[in-house]
Amino acid sequence: MDLTNPIYERLEAELEKLREMAKAAGAETWEDRKKAQTPQCRFGEGGICCRICSMGPCRITPKSPRGICGADAGAIAGRNYLRFTAGGCAAHSDHGREICHTLMSASPEGSYHVTDADKLLRLAKEWDIETEGRDIYDVAHDVGFTALSEYGKPFGTQRFVSRATEERQKVWEREGITPRAVDREITTAMHMTHMGNTADAEALVRQSLRTGLADGWGGSMTGTEFSDILFGTPLPNDTEADLGVLEKDMVNIIVHGHDPAMSEMVVTAAEDRDMIEYARSKGAKGINVAGLCCTANEVAMRHGVRMGGNFLQQEKAMLTGLVEMMAVDVQCIFPALGPLSECFHTKVVTTSPIARIPGTIFVQFNAETARQQGRDLVKMAIDNFENRDPAKIFVPQNKQKATVGYSCEGIKSRLDTVTNSFVDELDTYKPLIECIKSGVVRGAVAIVGCNNPKVRPDYAHIEIMKELLRNDIVIVATGCAAQAAAKAGLMDKAAKDLYCGEGLKRVCELAEIPPVLHMGSCVDISRMMLLATGIAKDWGIDVPQVPVVGCAPEWMSEKAVSIANYVVATGIDTYLGVEPQVSGSAEMMELITEGTRKMVGAGYIINTDCDQLVQAMIDGIEAKRTALGI
Repeated sequence: MDLTNPIYERLEAELEKLREMAKAAGAETWEDRKKAQTPQCRFGEGGICCRICSMGPCRITPKSPRGICGADAGAIAGRNYLRFTAGGCAAHSDHGREICHTLMSASPEGSYHVTDADKLLRLAKEWDIETEGRDIYDVAHDVGFTALSEYGKPFGTQRFVSRATEERQKVWEREGITPRAVDREITTAMHMTHMGNTADAEALVRQSLRTGLADGWGGSMTGTEFSDILFGTPLPNDTEADLGVLEKDMVNIIVHGHDPAMSEMVVTAAEDRDMIEYARSKGAKGINVAGLCCTANEVAMRHGVRMGGNFLQQEKAMLTGLVEMMAVDVQCIFPALGPLSECFHTKVVTTSPIARIPGTIFVQFNAETARQQGRDLVKMAIDNFENRDPAKIFVPQNKQKATVGYSCEGIKSRLDTVTNSFVDELDTYKPLIECIKSGVVRGAVAIVGCNNPKVRPDYAHIEIMKELLRNDIVIVATGCAAQAAAKAGLMDKAAKDLYCGEGLKRVCELAEIPPVLHMGSCVDISRMMLLATGIAKDWGIDVPQVPVVGCAPEWMSEKAVSIANYVVATGIDTYLGVEPQVSGSAEMMELITEGTRKMVGAGYIINTDCDQLVQAMIDGIEAKRTALGI
């Protein structure tokens, strides 16, 4: 790593100061816990430790190549892999289910309202739900109920599958992986991996693809579509990113997690005039709401709320001593936040029974009372402002400009401004296709995923992005990867002059876009599937032929495994910078890299060296261009 690079000099200097703050306060951070966990279990890393029955746990070695039941490395690694996928699908899909319930509660007088009525009506038409002459909230409730039925319906497949290309639908049907009810795929995965059931690695990989598809073309797509209906479909807007968004003279509230239902209410309440006046009465200049993790992405792309940071910065935010409250919902929340808050004045409030954490305040959010609960949380944070300890305050300075909110609709809105330069049509991806065909843009990479302490946080994200931009490859990003780009200034429109090749720089100028396009949270990777599908349809080809690949350089969660499965099944090669935990089985490694390619036309490419990984991506995109004759 080149720490002489100004990006890393700036970030590292601030992180070192925060580590000093932790040490002075007697606080533990993830760096301390990682050191204590070293070396990590090599059997677990290889996926060849089995504990799904009490005859074990069993581990595979050259001396003992089978577990007590007779399961070999392929069976054990395959079962673990499928269970990872099921866990990820459950998390993302339950997020989507909660948003369905939120839509069901929407009413003119309630806490939640229909914001994008046009998208609701389009979806109702797609699902053959009557709209003519009906109240918009009656339509919303029918759409919400229909979506909830997708989770447990006894027959049929996911409705959103019809959005895929015809070729993809045929591939999924041929391979027997078209996703049925979301809950059925999760249950099937758990049943298959119960002791005494499937021991065939290929069958386990097929069900992983199917379970992943139930996430990406089911639960996640539902979560994204319904969030847009409730809170607004994102369009490009300006914000800032990194811990420097915290304000010394303001009441700082951080919203953290993934489900936007709670954070929307906190953001709304913080804008209430009486709340702002109450904060001033306590000696603050106002109220500053910032975000962490995917909740940050949700409120940034809809409201311009500033992004404090990504996954591995959640403790660092509290170490500044500037945060009055961290209100969290679900997923990617460190249990360590509870003990850490005892060293500082920050109140950590959990708002979902799905994520109960010792040492925190639990306030269960309810749709019927959400607006008032948002105000109650803001008031609690304001009352905590006077409890700051001046000796424990560090004011970060790092922050970067970022333009966010590039939903599929947001991308098309920018392409519409340059259609005369390429094609004489609106609401189409054809301008982008013409850029790719002409070679002005070589292709696109979707960069997603978390931070992982196994690697230097954000380094692989940033270095891979910079190299792709130099090679005229446009980037779309979600989740923690998007925040890494924002912190490095790669979502600033001015970044084109620093990092882009001449072709991509010209496209950024014409469309007035940054070189890295923020598409939202992790659940919004479903937008990327629709983007790739839309490009393929407008081009007249199938998704695997499009010069587009996916990349997760620092992934770490079960959700990432589920995502990777639906991205691959959609026909997009996926490049990983952290090895999946199946390396103890040569059979499983072959199946997820080459076996799936025979099934669905795409697979994993794995390389822990980010320089080699990005070169492999460039080569992969060029190979797709050559195959298309462009």
